[in-house]
Amino acid sequence: MDLWQLKIFCKVVELKSFSKAGDAVHLSQPTVSSHIKDLEDHFGTRLVDRLSRQAVPTKAGELLYDYAHRLIALRDKAEAAMAEFSGKIKGNLVIGGSTIPGGYIFPKVIGHFSEKYPEVCITMKVADTSEIMSLVLTGRIEAGMVGAKSSEKLLNQESLMTDEMCLVFPPDHRWAGRQRIKVKELLEEPFVIREPGSGTLRSIEQQLQKKGYHIGDFRIIAEMGSTEAVRQAIKNRVGYSILSAVAVADDIQAGLLKTAVIEGMNLKRNFYLITHKQRTPSPLCNTFIDFLRMELLHT
Repeated sequence: MDLWQLKIFCKVVELKSFSKAGDAVHLSQPTVSSHIKDLEDHFGTRLVDRLSRQAVPTKAGELLYDYAHRLIALRDKAEAAMAEFSGKIKGNLVIGGSTIPGGYIFPKVIGHFSEKYPEVCITMKVADTSEIMSLVLTGRIEAGMVGAKSSEKLLNQESLMTDEMCLVFPPDHRWAGRQRIKVKELLEEPFVIREPGSGTLRSIEQQLQKKGYHIGDFRIIAEMGSTEAVRQAIKNRVGYSILSAVAVADDIQAGLLKTAVIEGMNLKRNFYLITHKQRTPSPLCNTFIDFLRMELLHT
């Protein structure tokens, strides 16, 4: 058993596929299968089951994945620490972002970071707010950026920037040309929402409750798993939604979507940098966080 085999094993579990894992580490599928078999022979137990078209870890595989992930993360931290000691910034960093930070904020920041530190490889996981928080809590990622605050006591939560959500609808909607819409008017139209667990939906629900409304009062016609899916649904006239101004800025400029203010509702929210209180970030992670703060300060 070596770290290379453990990395291959982790890729199989994460991608749920031997062939996709092979593509990720630039190996053929038979070679990946051979490495997994070597691990199974080493531990004397089956680690991965092939179910239908997916590769699924057995109970033993789930146990090994937890240890393997921590070993690989520790190796990356050791390499980053030694590089810093030598006056270099290089290594592998895994971070996470909820839909808006992950899709619309981090890519630009990572691009600038990579220009300054070309020897750093950043892996970014994009998921809803709840999942990003869970990944930080379990140590799967060192840091994340999410659109809602948590009551979880083990998380450091630092407000990094303010976002404003707005009412979004097609350009030929009956609201086009209006700047303000009353909450009561929203109840009459088909509403497209994000899935439970998203920071966007959580923020909307909190503001509606302050006005005496509940999300169940609305005519919900569809629930989508990403902001991009909601954007496409609005463009195809499935309904209206409430989305981040950052996410629809290009569509508004191109005239593909229209926005308005919801009367009497404060739809501003913060994006939070989250880290684990009991885990010390790697030198590389600290470098990225400092860079992120400076980038957002000048936007």
